Amino acid sequence: MDVVVVGLGVGGEEVAGRLAAAGLNVIGVENRLVGGECPYWGCIPTKIMVRAGNALAEARRIPGLAGKSTVEPDWAPVAKRIRDEATDDWNDKVAVDRFTGKGGTFVRGTASITAPGRIRVGDQEYAATRGIVIATGTVAVIPPIEGLSGTPYWTNREAVEAATLPESMLVLGGGAIGCELAQAYARFGVAVTVIEGSPRVLAMEEPESSEVAAAALAADGVRVVTGVRAQKVAHDGSFQVTLSDGSVLTGEKLLVATGRAARLGELGLEHAGLDPAARFLTTDEWMRAGEKVWAVGDVTGNGAFTHMAMYEADVAVRDILGQGGPAADYRARPRVTFLDPEIGAVGMTEQQARDAGLNVRVGYVPLNQTSRGFIHGPGNEGFLKLIADADRGVLVGGTTAGQSGGEMIGAVSVAVHAEVPISTLLSQIWAYPTFHRGLGDAMKALVAS
Repeated sequence: MDVVVVGLGVGGEEVAGRLAAAGLNVIGVENRLVGGECPYWGCIPTKIMVRAGNALAEARRIPGLAGKSTVEPDWAPVAKRIRDEATDDWNDKVAVDRFTGKGGTFVRGTASITAPGRIRVGDQEYAATRGIVIATGTVAVIPPIEGLSGTPYWTNREAVEAATLPESMLVLGGGAIGCELAQAYARFGVAVTVIEGSPRVLAMEEPESSEVAAAALAADGVRVVTGVRAQKVAHDGSFQVTLSDGSVLTGEKLLVATGRAARLGELGLEHAGLDPAARFLTTDEWMRAGEKVWAVGDVTGNGAFTHMAMYEADVAVRDILGQGGPAADYRARPRVTFLDPEIGAVGMTEQQARDAGLNVRVGYVPLNQTSRGFIHGPGNEGFLKLIADADRGVLVGGTTAGQSGGEMIGAVSVAVHAEVPISTLLSQIWAYPTFHRGLGDAMKALVAS
């Protein structure tokens, strides 16, 4: 056996499949579903939910634009599309066949490292001459709140699998997952309250992003409570959550969306010379975590995104095959929060750039003050914000919030990744009237700042 890949989520499946297709003898081990979180409980089904909610929102914007509209939400077609079209009723046969069709050997089970280059799955042990790739992903973090354990709380998985919706739902956590699911559910008539311990939702993003997100949630009827934490949970058919300020909130369902943690505890990392107590597996620029050990995806702590797992998988595959090429470079990590308005971001926030000691300049333009924003009318909330290192004359980050926000960030990502000079960006021709033309306006605001 050449390589054993432990975990066949997005990153692991990519590594295992490409190595097998290249002629290596590869075993892929997965204890749940091949494909991982993204196709079954993450990116794909949740964006189906978001798309459906956005369609309802757009229909409700018809008055004042194009006449009258009446909207009657129905969750049934959304649940059916997730079950039948997106997940095959949470069956991974297609994904397994895809991997084995490339020449790989699939093993269902939980793997543990027994010695350098050796993996045990159940009663079977495998030796990998070239090495091991760890791609076991993350799991939802369940905080140690009094009374929570043993209650029928939801994580993102139960929220995605729901065939019918509750009348009300409490959401612990105002990050991207909590906010996206809160808005989607609210647009289908669920009374939703988001509880966030930080002073603002989307606390890792720009403050302006938090303001846009909070306003969008409020417009859809979501109650957002910030600066307080859940201290106690009780369940007697419905949930009662006691907060740190003494207030009590009730809801039919409780969604826990307080972050994710790497799956490292049961891997036997100590037998490969790695720290089993580590939060993440630290890697070098070639995704090497140790001697003949590579790690890709969420376990590296470089961003719990499908596109990061695919990116790291490519680097690891090229290293294992000796193909060379560029090493991992994280300066231009893109991310999108799929709210309406959509919030795209890449690279550093303004505060991160200042904390790094850069000579920061900022360009900011409200989306509704751009030509396309004016044309769009209802639903044109958002902004464009560019962060520059004035000493080097390049962008180091940016946020594009609004309609097509996740698409607009692509242009900023290219500029940050390629270190395109600001002088070049200023001379660029931006198509009119597009949303992305607002980036040209933000560039002008940046040099004028």
